[in-house]
Amino acid sequence: MMKIHQFLAVIVLLFLSDFATASSHLHSHSTGSLIPSDASALLAFKYKADLGDKLEFSGNTSFRFCKWKGVQCAEKKVVRVIVEGLRLGGTFPADTLSKLDQLRVLSLQNNSLTGPIPDLSPLVNLKVLFLDHNLFTGSIPVSIFTLHRLKTLDLSYNNLTGSIPISINGLTRLYYLRLDSNRINGSVPPLNQSTLHVFNISRNALSGPIPVTKTLSRFKTAAFSDNKGLCGEIVHKECRPIQPFFSPSTAAVTKYTPPPPKTPAELSQNEELRSGAPLNHKANKTHKRSLLIIGVSTACLVLLCSVILLALATKKHKNSKKLGETKKAAFDPSVTGNAEAVMKIEEDNNELEEKVKRVQQGMQQVMGKSGSLVFCAGEVQVYTLEQLMRASAELLGRGTMGTTYKAVLDNRLIVCVKRLDGGRLARTSQEEFEQHMESVGGLRHPNLVPLRAYFQARQERLLVYDYQPNGSLFSLIHGSKSSRAKPLHWTSCLKIAEDVAQGLSYIHQAWRLVHGSLKSSNVLLGSDFEACIADYCLSILAVSSDDEDPDSVACKAPEIRKLNHNNHHHRQVSAKADVYSFGVLLLELLTGKHPSEHPYLMPDDMIHWVKSNREDHDGSSGEDGKLEMLLEVAMSCRVSSPEQRPTMWQVLKMIQEIKEAVIMEDSHEMDLLSGPPNS
Repeated sequence: MMKIHQFLAVIVLLFLSDFATASSHLHSHSTGSLIPSDASALLAFKYKADLGDKLEFSGNTSFRFCKWKGVQCAEKKVVRVIVEGLRLGGTFPADTLSKLDQLRVLSLQNNSLTGPIPDLSPLVNLKVLFLDHNLFTGSIPVSIFTLHRLKTLDLSYNNLTGSIPISINGLTRLYYLRLDSNRINGSVPPLNQSTLHVFNISRNALSGPIPVTKTLSRFKTAAFSDNKGLCGEIVHKECRPIQPFFSPSTAAVTKYTPPPPKTPAELSQNEELRSGAPLNHKANKTHKRSLLIIGVSTACLVLLCSVILLALATKKHKNSKKLGETKKAAFDPSVTGNAEAVMKIEEDNNELEEKVKRVQQGMQQVMGKSGSLVFCAGEVQVYTLEQLMRASAELLGRGTMGTTYKAVLDNRLIVCVKRLDGGRLARTSQEEFEQHMESVGGLRHPNLVPLRAYFQARQERLLVYDYQPNGSLFSLIHGSKSSRAKPLHWTSCLKIAEDVAQGLSYIHQAWRLVHGSLKSSNVLLGSDFEACIADYCLSILAVSSDDEDPDSVACKAPEIRKLNHNNHHHRQVSAKADVYSFGVLLLELLTGKHPSEHPYLMPDDMIHWVKSNREDHDGSSGEDGKLEMLLEVAMSCRVSSPEQRPTMWQVLKMIQEIKEAVIMEDSHEMDLLSGPPNS
């Protein structure tokens, strides 16, 4: 009997010991003092994702989580999670695997996970992400594009929708990108990662022109297949042309007035462009999709109407007072002619009431028309008319095309509003204007100032663009009136030329649009001093003008000047005319001379002329070969015959080849300076 009692006692003690240990482990799990956080993250993922209990993750072996199948550690931290082909039927819960702060590789491919992809932004060390062949829904999370160490991204074969965010360009190390076999829509972003070697966005619902970038041009049409709406040179499919107007014509666009004096920081950035910027500098900036504002003119009109109403009301009040006194005196037999006065005042009041009524009706029409503000490329209207009316406006400049304002909302949002001259657009109907703006508003490229919204009511037509803080290329090249700027450094010339060529090439291959009035005042400098083309595709809307300045005329191709001279109201712009204007712009960049000062010389004489305008500023003769390469591009663009000019696509290729040659030359020089390797 004693042995039985002793045995029972031992069993009880063991039970109590196990209970105490379990309680201790449970407590440590709640406090995080014993169970490692990485193990907790893995178990939390299993709880929601592994509904069929396929994962061999066990809470009883949590102290050996680095031995779990599919998990690899380094210094007791999880660096790889590879869980593939297990048909996991749950969701990918938030705040689970994203807590593995040392994770380098995450692969959940070939499962059946559903729901949205969670926020993965805490995985700052992640290099490889495979989430393909699942059932994920929703849009591509922007958080993925904050993982700057990411080299491989595969989201193919899911049910993802929405667009490809422009912030994907923030993944500068990307080598492998697959988004095929989803339901992604929208346009293709202008990918610029030189590291990208595997790429596929086929079998989606993408549309619009494919940006002509060096990166995207490397891939075959199969990488873009089964997207019926895609077009452009890369897929050998012509984009949908816009309907030609009955009376196409042209006009000069608004002249840009230099902005107020810059801060010391901005001036130092300007000086960097003059002294030379690295050629391989990448504009990895977060794309700021500013909210849009329009209502500058509406506010002015409402204000004007309010003043008129106030004046009319004041006058009516005075007349009413006078009417009361006159009516009282009308019954006084000692006063003669009062009845006639009463009738006259009553007639005046009736006329005033009619005027007030007409003004109020006009205001109602304008207020109603303001609801027709159209936001481009899927932009969402997020402000009221009252907010628009409170916007303050600053005049930037007046030109032959209209007037340009800087507009500031209450929330300090700044945009640029262009009020088009109604007389210049008199031949363009509302339907034609709307159709054209829909095409122009769909253009999105890093080197284009985006058109955010447009508005038209009666003869009032307004365009809303992003405000560019650093002024125009014209101001950068020529300086202010008080000080003449020196020519830009060679590397800055090459960078700006490539930026403008990128944007112009994109315009040409998108619905066969053309700029029509390219010049340095229509190239603005963005927040990172990237060159952005402005006022594009407007010349086709307006009749031509005789009051253009000599520089604007010099930027135009000879055939355009001839047509404009012979027929004032009809001028057919063309892509080859834009190429000519680009050549003029390139010469302006290289010499610092206004377009009206550019001579027509033989090649050898032109080279001598360009060098003579730079010799006081370059400080060395090592630039000669580089100048000649870029000057050849400018001269090929500036030939008289349109048929002999290259396309902008060819021009862009030439500039990029020059850039590569210069980078390789500089790299070779650095190798020589560093000396032979140590034996």
